[in-house]
Amino acid sequence: MKPKKFKLANLYLMAVFFILYAPILYLVVYSFNSGGTMSNFEGFTLDWYKSLFTDTRLLVIVLNTIVIALLSATISTVLGVIGALAIYTARQRFTKTSLLSLNNVLIVSPDVIIGASFLILFTMLGIQLGFYSVLLAHIAFSVPIVVILVLPKLQEMSPTLIDASRDLGASTWDVLTKVILPYITPGIFAGFFTALTYSLDDFAVTFFVTGNGFTTLAVEVYSRARQGISLEINALSAILFLFTLILVLGYYVLAQRGGKAKEVRR
Repeated sequence: MKPKKFKLANLYLMAVFFILYAPILYLVVYSFNSGGTMSNFEGFTLDWYKSLFTDTRLLVIVLNTIVIALLSATISTVLGVIGALAIYTARQRFTKTSLLSLNNVLIVSPDVIIGASFLILFTMLGIQLGFYSVLLAHIAFSVPIVVILVLPKLQEMSPTLIDASRDLGASTWDVLTKVILPYITPGIFAGFFTALTYSLDDFAVTFFVTGNGFTTLAVEVYSRARQGISLEINALSAILFLFTLILVLGYYVLAQRGGKAKEVRR
């Protein structure tokens, strides 16, 4: 019976991965189609990629998207680590539970509601929609993600490490920089890369808070898709998929190096 269960599990996983990746592979394959449609593959060409890289407006939008993603990921990682430390060090159970609940509510809230809320807030405060409104919105929805990824690393850390460092005369700053932060580094990297990918992929929230000629890649792809099927979108999707894949592989390489370094220390 066990071999049958194992085979069924493998078959199920293959089916799931096929459903997830088949549309992406379909887009990538037809990005090389010389026919200009997604119904019949006529021949191999790189014209759609050449057209993509000669589109100055699109290159500016790509640059805007990367800048927003890097800035929001960096700032939200710093704020998220501070937030995780605040929740971890909270002495009263009610305070800790309340802060964690407020953080989790933002994660499970629909993007449409978050986007509409930011639109109303920025309008009331007189903040002009554009680069800064998008950046603030991306930071806001990325911070809870970083908190939820860093907090488990803090919780699995033994309190005796902190007590021992204090007994040896370490200051609060030394405990933070030489004990706590090195221990939670994998969680910090995970939070940064997750915030980065969320920012790159976000559409719903950005759609509400963008304006004044500023837009991101996700909103631009949506706008172009509404105008009609263009294999330039396929080429763009293929590059985005490759970029995301590189980010994921980079994170796993860093995580494995961190794990090997810990084993060597032991």
